[in-house]
Amino acid sequence: MNESKTSHYGVSRTGTQSIERVVDVLRVIASRGRRGMRVGEIVATSGLAEATCFRMLRRLEIEGMIDRDLHSKKYFLGPLLHEFGLLAKPRYRLSELCDGSLHRLADLTQDTIYLSERSGLEAVCTNRALGDYPIKSLALDIGIRRPLGVGAGGLAILCALPPVDAQAIVEANAHRYEKFASFSCGFLQDAIADGRERGYCFLDSVVTPGTASIGIAFPPDNPVAALSVAAISMRLPPERREAVAQHMQREIRKIVAAIVVSTASPEAGSSDT
Repeated sequence: MNESKTSHYGVSRTGTQSIERVVDVLRVIASRGRRGMRVGEIVATSGLAEATCFRMLRRLEIEGMIDRDLHSKKYFLGPLLHEFGLLAKPRYRLSELCDGSLHRLADLTQDTIYLSERSGLEAVCTNRALGDYPIKSLALDIGIRRPLGVGAGGLAILCALPPVDAQAIVEANAHRYEKFASFSCGFLQDAIADGRERGYCFLDSVVTPGTASIGIAFPPDNPVAALSVAAISMRLPPERREAVAQHMQREIRKIVAAIVVSTASPEAGSSDT
């Protein structure tokens, strides 16, 4: 892992860059949630040479960081990452703080509500609540990662960031948007501008045909997450979008207040039990 190599970008691979490659491979596998990925898909998505990728996967499997299903030949995140996650105690768990708001919105709208949290250049679905409407939008499972901008939650985070930061993220993710047929940097720039003007972002049949979604990011001064409401397109005409967005903003105010209380509490930062 520490040997110096040259990547397909022409950059000399130091030990630090080798770590970056490992993290990239883990992110690629994580992008499929619990569905897993075959080695060919990992090679194609990561951009690594097949032999390099295969050696890396074998080592990660030995270390317990990934797991390979013998029947399907798919790779999944492994038990060691789960164990690390149990020890990584945040100051507050955003998913838990948002759970009540997600379920209230699901009851009110009868549609599917998602919580997306920013992770570098990506948005990760960390919670969701299902409404009672019989036709549901289930485009995301908990744990699914997508480039910021793909989906209403990630797009809302871009809308809330300073323009320079949002533009840098769009440019950094440009090659990753290519796998989503309807996405391009130009499309995202227009969608970000529309979302900023509207006060919430809206997508219709862009990621999933026949599905529309509304997204709003929070907190206002540091947009690290977003709520989104997803439904079949006919359920989100212009007049209903405004009403749903108002309900979302009301719940977001409650969530932001809960974050302030949690981060101010002495127990929030304590690691002793």
